[in-house]
Amino acid sequence: MDGDIQERVAEIDIERVMAMIPHRYPMLMIDKVVDVVANVSATGVKNVTINEPFFQGHFPSRPVMPGVLIIEAMAQTAAVLVVHSLGSTAEGKLVYFMSVDDARFRKPVVPGDTIHIHVQKERQRGPVWKFKARAIVNDTLVAEATYAAMILTE
Repeated sequence: MDGDIQERVAEIDIERVMAMIPHRYPMLMIDKVVDVVANVSATGVKNVTINEPFFQGHFPSRPVMPGVLIIEAMAQTAAVLVVHSLGSTAEGKLVYFMSVDDARFRKPVVPGDTIHIHVQKERQRGPVWKFKARAIVNDTLVAEATYAAMILTE
């Protein structure tokens, strides 16, 4: 697909997500991606359940999703956007974090929440992409960050 095309897709389901990025349980942090516009933006959806393995230790008496895993969900949403933007030749390639800046956690995420992760591409230079992301639960901002990632092309 041409880098200037802004192909819009309403939804990428979990099976397609798993074809696009190599993450698997227990580290696959998104359930689907919606409102995808190639080279522009995407929204990841994460349904948080008490069955998540991290809740056994974070925290048994008051389960809270670790902030670092919210950041990981942001990165996975961005990785799906990158693969969608670059086309099938990028499927299954690794997208590595390079930096995370201005991360803010505004409200705890708990079992029963559905996180909508809004990812916006800020720029791309070669294999390096920069994003701004916002995690929303029930119309409330719960986390945000700016980060850079690189897709491995080999």
